[in-house]
Amino acid sequence: MSYSTTVIPEGKAISVADGNLQVPSYPVIPFIEGDGTGPDIWRASQRVLDAAVARAYGGNRKISWMEVFAGQKAFDRFGDWLPDDTVRAFTEFLVGIKGPLTTPVGGGIRSLNVALRQLLDLYVCLRPVRWFEGVPSPIKNPQWVDMVIFRENTEDIYAGIEFEEGTEASSRFKKVFQDAFPELYGKIRFPETSGFGLKPVSREGTERLVRASILYAIQNDRKSITMMHKGNIMKFTEGAFRNWGYELAEREFGAETYTWGEWDRTASESGESVANDEMRAAVDAGRILVKDTIADITLQQVLTRPLEFDVIATMNLNGDYLSDALAAQVGGIGIAPGGNINYDTGVAIFEATHGTAPKYANQDKVNPGSVTLSGEMMLRYMGWTEAADLVIQGVSGAIKSKTVTYDFHRLMDGATLLKCSEFGDAVISKMG
Repeated sequence: MSYSTTVIPEGKAISVADGNLQVPSYPVIPFIEGDGTGPDIWRASQRVLDAAVARAYGGNRKISWMEVFAGQKAFDRFGDWLPDDTVRAFTEFLVGIKGPLTTPVGGGIRSLNVALRQLLDLYVCLRPVRWFEGVPSPIKNPQWVDMVIFRENTEDIYAGIEFEEGTEASSRFKKVFQDAFPELYGKIRFPETSGFGLKPVSREGTERLVRASILYAIQNDRKSITMMHKGNIMKFTEGAFRNWGYELAEREFGAETYTWGEWDRTASESGESVANDEMRAAVDAGRILVKDTIADITLQQVLTRPLEFDVIATMNLNGDYLSDALAAQVGGIGIAPGGNINYDTGVAIFEATHGTAPKYANQDKVNPGSVTLSGEMMLRYMGWTEAADLVIQGVSGAIKSKTVTYDFHRLMDGATLLKCSEFGDAVISKMG
């Protein structure tokens, strides 16, 4: 492919063969540095990732970084918030990473993060949540928090199907809705002044998300998968998510899982005592327990009973809430990593999960941990686990030594305050 907004460096593209990534020794990795604090945190993170690869492989492997553009920088240079070249680069080179991007609230441009996820069909938002020793936390036992969230990334209200109150489109939608479903239209409290949004949840979207979460649990020796939903109220969207998830687990992974759906059937036929014995035997035999929980109680229980949660599979909006809530338990969104992945095509973009924080732009101040740890996820996804382990070791060592940026420094006794770039140096110094 030829590009008009970027230059391809020396190196080779990552490819897929027989469902597995084929990663060359010098892969081309597209990156978006991001808006606001993005340039600061990207510079620190890139140095950390390069150092980890160099130390792990002694020069036999190296990332060829390829800058692509989105957000304010893209608009300023090319008059386009998301150039076609950027989407094409992620499609061609498969694996990439990005900083935070500008998205106005209540109007203006569409969310660029959502646009990338939908254009590339990145149907899994993968968010591991773990605590690093020494990180300030508002809970008593943050070390108990070790969860991996599989958030469905392309459906739900993020499909962006909305009708603004007072517009001609809203009037047309209300007319069609009222004529076709008068009994449902009558449930709207104030129809004349309401905005409307649609919430699509499909069987296909549910199944590929749950399938990915089960495969992850099998490959990473996880013990349970919890499907988080609000199916007691939204029975044909979120309730269907739960039901389709159980059906997929039993149909495709019957030998590897035991579901609460199976428990319900056994309890109905033979009693709860027999069902409990059956479930206990399945778990003792190493089968993964697939269960479900209502969204509101989940947000309580991840605080009060975090050891009961391992892998969590959920829909888009629930996953958005849960990811940030869990990040607060282990140090905040400033060090929360994330990845957007299509496990079928192999395309994956790892990203900062926080905003642009423009008031701190170009101050070399903020914590680069979210991008750094997203880079660790990227390395692990590529199969470069030795380098990924060094990143974890470096971040853990820097925090444990209380050499931290301002967000942690203000909450720690006896800590040393570092700039963003200096924290990157501290992470590198703790590798190996």
